[in-house]
Amino acid sequence: MIDFGYNISSDRQIDLDNSDMRIANFVRKIEPTFGTCLSCGTCTTTCSAGNFTDFNPRKLYTLIKRGQVSEVKNEIEKCMLCGKCQLLCPRGINTRHIILNIQKAIEKLEKNEI
Repeated sequence: MIDFGYNISSDRQIDLDNSDMRIANFVRKIEPTFGTCLSCGTCTTTCSAGNFTDFNPRKLYTLIKRGQVSEVKNEIEKCMLCGKCQLLCPRGINTRHIILNIQKAIEKLEKNEI
């Protein structure tokens, strides 16, 4: 067998039909602006935590919308709740309120309340 220096990547498809959408549904009920995000990246470019860690608010929103709960738990702890993302968001999304409600949803998931 000849080694050409590459390999085949594993499948990275996300099965949205079987995703855990409990966090997304919980946040949408409390903060309706969550659904208006365009994923423009303004929040990510202004993020203070992103300057010191690999935190990315746009990635966090994407993980929630995909239902990837375990990744959300790891990512949410990096946010400093400084509010810069909220000040510069072109859609006026209340990101701090969303982050706080994501944390509440994770706590409720751990207690099996949602």
